[in-house]
Amino acid sequence: MADRALFIGFGVPVRGREERAIEVFNEFVELLGRMQSDGRIASMDVALLDPHGGDLGGFFIAHGSETQCAALPNDEEFRRATIDASLIVENFGVVPAVTGEAVGREMAMYSDAVKKVGHGAHALAGAHDGG
Repeated sequence: MADRALFIGFGVPVRGREERAIEVFNEFVELLGRMQSDGRIASMDVALLDPHGGDLGGFFIAHGSETQCAALPNDEEFRRATIDASLIVENFGVVPAVTGEAVGREMAMYSDAVKKVGHGAHALAGAHDGG
């Protein structure tokens, strides 16, 4: 079940390196396509964002099981691709994520934690800060 993912975000290319950035982008698409074909990930998405004044220019999402997504950061081919990308685009990052049915489980854990904090905890937090 694909209830985990890796969010792979990137910003603008390093100035003067735009041609290499296109090559690295295409290599990343090919890599994730191969990983999907050989079962290392379940699926992948690619998004390019319209200019918006922020640091994020686009992202890949590699979907898979917990085992598949946990293995990616240790996969030598994936590590090489992330090193290449980090040298050619600004604000490159890889972030684990939950998706699908795992979102409900994650929110249930969050809800349980909120209940432990209790109603009005924000007022108590201010009291400890001298407020």
